[in-house]
Amino acid sequence: MHIPALHFWFMFFSDHPFSNLIDSITNEKGEDGKYFNPLKLNDPRYEKLPLSIRILLEAAVRKCDGFYVKKEDVLAILDWQHQQGVAEVPFAPARVLLQDFTGIPAMVDLAAMRDAVAKYGEDPNLVNPKCPTDLIVDHALQIDFSKWNQEMELIRNKERLQFFKWCSKAFRNVNVVPPDFAAVHQVNLEYISRVVQESDGFLFPDSVVGTDSHTTMINGLGILGWGVGGIESEAVMLGQPVSLTLPKVVGCKLVGSISALATSIDIVLGITKHLRQAGIAGKFVEFFGPGVSQLSIPDRTTIANMCPEYSATVSFFPVDDVTLKHFKKTNFTEEKLEMMEAYLKAVKLYRGYQEQSEDPQYSEINLGSIVPHVSGPKRPQDRVAVSDMKQDFLSCLSEKVCFKGFHIPPEKQETLVPFQHGGKEYQLAHGSVVIAAVISCTNNCNPSVMLTAGGPFGCSLSVVFEVIGYGCATCVGNTAPLPETVVGAIKQGDLIACGVLSGNRHFEGRLCDCVRANYLASPPLVVAYAIAGTVSIDFERDPLVNADGKPVFLSDVWPSREEVQHVEEHTVISSIFQDVGVRAEKGNKFWNNIDCSESVLFQWDPKSTYIRCPPFFSNLTKECLAPQSIDNAHALLFLGDKVTTDHISPAGSIARVSAAAKYLQSKRLTPREFNSYGARRGNDAVMTRGTFASIKLQNRFIGKTGPKTLHVPSGQTMDVFEAAERYQKDGIPLIILAGKEYGSGSSRDWAAKGPYLLGVKAVIAESFEKIHRNHLVGMGIIPLQFRPGETADTLELSGKERFSISIPQEIAPKQEITIKTSSGKTFKVTALFESEMDVAFYRHGGILRYVAQRMLQ
Repeated sequence: MHIPALHFWFMFFSDHPFSNLIDSITNEKGEDGKYFNPLKLNDPRYEKLPLSIRILLEAAVRKCDGFYVKKEDVLAILDWQHQQGVAEVPFAPARVLLQDFTGIPAMVDLAAMRDAVAKYGEDPNLVNPKCPTDLIVDHALQIDFSKWNQEMELIRNKERLQFFKWCSKAFRNVNVVPPDFAAVHQVNLEYISRVVQESDGFLFPDSVVGTDSHTTMINGLGILGWGVGGIESEAVMLGQPVSLTLPKVVGCKLVGSISALATSIDIVLGITKHLRQAGIAGKFVEFFGPGVSQLSIPDRTTIANMCPEYSATVSFFPVDDVTLKHFKKTNFTEEKLEMMEAYLKAVKLYRGYQEQSEDPQYSEINLGSIVPHVSGPKRPQDRVAVSDMKQDFLSCLSEKVCFKGFHIPPEKQETLVPFQHGGKEYQLAHGSVVIAAVISCTNNCNPSVMLTAGGPFGCSLSVVFEVIGYGCATCVGNTAPLPETVVGAIKQGDLIACGVLSGNRHFEGRLCDCVRANYLASPPLVVAYAIAGTVSIDFERDPLVNADGKPVFLSDVWPSREEVQHVEEHTVISSIFQDVGVRAEKGNKFWNNIDCSESVLFQWDPKSTYIRCPPFFSNLTKECLAPQSIDNAHALLFLGDKVTTDHISPAGSIARVSAAAKYLQSKRLTPREFNSYGARRGNDAVMTRGTFASIKLQNRFIGKTGPKTLHVPSGQTMDVFEAAERYQKDGIPLIILAGKEYGSGSSRDWAAKGPYLLGVKAVIAESFEKIHRNHLVGMGIIPLQFRPGETADTLELSGKERFSISIPQEIAPKQEITIKTSSGKTFKVTALFESEMDVAFYRHGGILRYVAQRMLQ
């Protein structure tokens, strides 16, 4: 007897604890769409929930299985008013988004897990993502001086592409979007987002976790999503829900009218400053109020993109009339839009700004108060009004070395250094712009700022911006080398050269190690500063250029907001979606012609310097072993405050004198063939050697910046990897000592995988960035926090002691642990496990081993 899929689905759900909530919607064709309707709980608390929390609740109801998601979790979310900031709840997103930098280690780990499972006689086909996963190949771009050569890139990354092609065939639930299609952010916004998903006849809200800080863009479409680390994403792929503290929600009410000169970048920088001061770290932000209707969807996605910079988890714009109007210009059919609207209204996920009972607690922002800003020169939170930029930069030159200062002596602040380029002589000074980039995450999500950026071009024929890639380049350190004459001039004059880019984050030295001042700006301001050639300019008083003997000011060439929005709405949006559809149908000839194995297990090439089987499953056992205490450990590094994942994780180009370079040279590769760390994330030997290889690392053992540390037993200074290798050969476990906000910055899996492979068993810090803390736990490294008021300095630790950490057999979340040092000092720290699931991951040696052992059991 044939049983229809939908009938079978209902047989499965007959024992579902919330089967009584199943409801249906009928479209014009008479087809039913089933869904779980939380309104049938008949609980008045549901309609008092912020809309973003309603999405968490629906997912918990639908995924309630009594194991990963319990009925108690559903009730905790429903009781959000009292449980926010307290209850730990699971969230099972609809899909996972990977870009290739983080996607390749995730897929390499799954390939290695198949080997481990097969080794014990189990079927390797058991290892597949359970959650639909999209992998977009866009981050491996490397610019070859002012031009991008597609053929060169495809040849350079052939091994990686062959592996991705194998993944697309070998794994179920994996969709690989090949290179030269679009950037991950663009693909997510324009191609794979659904707002309302449908699976096995059931409708439910689209939601996503992604391995990229820009994943939060998607909240501008009313789709709940945020960035997670590669380790967490692998767990979700394998069926584990994300564990999070039920978030508090801050409403952001937008009122007033937007200034004619303010772009969405200015708006987001204004909102960033306001919300950072409001103290919303780890919270959801939900936008509402009459000002929201003034914001286009590209405006909203740009604002949502920046939420990591004010430490919010998401900045959520619920679906409203503007959202539906936008989708009518995309590839959504009228039938799909009607079903979407009917479903969202049926479950109260559609935002109407007239119903004030839906307004959350809020802080108010007057859009009329926002003026153009940039951020820098070293941190995104340091905002500078464009009108104050010239004076602020001059002040930075004089200030002592700090987050805003460079301490240039007064007599050297007027230094001019001549140099030759293209057969002509030019001069560089402090403030000269040597890198200007409108980066992909900005131009893909917001056409309006790109249209505005075209205005200043009319007054200059000497500045040309080239389209050099479809993915991340400048902001991840894949910028081509500056001309030697430029680098020579910067070094000769010890100049504070500047980079200006339209990104969402920057750190000193990230773009290029000789460019010390970097500013985030809207695309039109990037163009304007590039034309001016310096950041030391007052656009209100100083002309941008002199054309035919007449001064041309920025205000003369800046288009109005109304002009830009008209072109955007009536021309750009629809053409973008038509182009994406055509390219998706056409495909990629190079990709289609790549040959790969059809085997269930990946055929590892021992000669490959791109793809290696990682050692994460070595010594895997079927049973979970009790946690072991850490005895007589040495500190590999003694770090201060605000150590970012840029300091920890390998990124950008591979320095010729690094440990990773030595390894690649031993494989007979020339420096030209090194490629980048991002491209080699599938090779643990390269990535481990690149861990803590940042030139900006400040290790208190050394007393100056650089990727060096002290090997305490010998007293020798050496590369971090070489020291760790010696400790491991001697069987000595390692720890790291750190200050406040350890692991802040971009979410990176190798910031935890690298230390794990270096032999680090614990990190003791004053505080941790939450995502990085999760990563450490996910790799079986225990995060330990000093007690309030205590630090390495107050405890008079030199870092050269040996540390013994007593870990209880039945360790519990937030348990105090005793540490004894070889100097006779004893102190207590807190084990930063947030939940029993964290403890389970740690006891198994990390998430990957946890999942593998469950399969073996």
